[in-house]
Amino acid sequence: MYRFLSAQHGEVRERRRHVQRPHYAKPELLATGPNQVWSWDITKLKSNVKWTYFYLYVIMDIFSRYVVGWMVAHREQDALAKRLIEDTCIKQNIEAGQLTVHADRGSSMKSKTVAQLLADLRVTKTHSRPHVSNDNPYSEAQFKTLKYCPQFPGLFGSIQDARAFCGTFFNWYNKEHYHSGIALMIPEQVHYGLADHVYQHRSTVLKAAFQKHPNRFKYKEPMPPAPPEAAWINKPRSDNPGA
Repeated sequence: MYRFLSAQHGEVRERRRHVQRPHYAKPELLATGPNQVWSWDITKLKSNVKWTYFYLYVIMDIFSRYVVGWMVAHREQDALAKRLIEDTCIKQNIEAGQLTVHADRGSSMKSKTVAQLLADLRVTKTHSRPHVSNDNPYSEAQFKTLKYCPQFPGLFGSIQDARAFCGTFFNWYNKEHYHSGIALMIPEQVHYGLADHVYQHRSTVLKAAFQKHPNRFKYKEPMPPAPPEAAWINKPRSDNPGA
């Protein structure tokens, strides 16, 4: 009887109350050059005092992987995040309508203070879906690079120690680190438009090496990895499997 009522007349329905959760759209962001999409996040740095942390704010350009701004503070606070974002936009000469800033759903990221600043600067803001770390992959990967580097102390004696370490680390990361995600180029080179020059130089060096010792390359001229053309957060899947 119940099967008959449910299938043909819709007379049987769920009577219990269920939580109605809002639908969060998957963010799909594309950057084809520097200063188009930034990703920012906050991570904790442990102090040598139990239950005490310092908070590292980092803003990264997803196309070049260049850290455009960072700050170490005693607390996570929307006013501090606002100051960092505002100073970084000024430093990078961001124009109205140029930039999208992506973050997760932390309290500082969703705060009215930060939202009002981005609206005043005419910067688009997007957020990750709840509990989906893959929606903010660039910041998560950068934090892993920071905390897994051999020099990372694990515990910091003071906020000055944390700032000194981060200053050294981000200087190396931006100016010396050959990043696998951008064809083994340095983030500063990609961010400031030197990628094509580096690519041409590498091609020249490899061509000369090939002409001198072609047998080392099995008589096939090598080519360096091409500079990045785009960076995605959640690249859409093509409907055509063969595309």
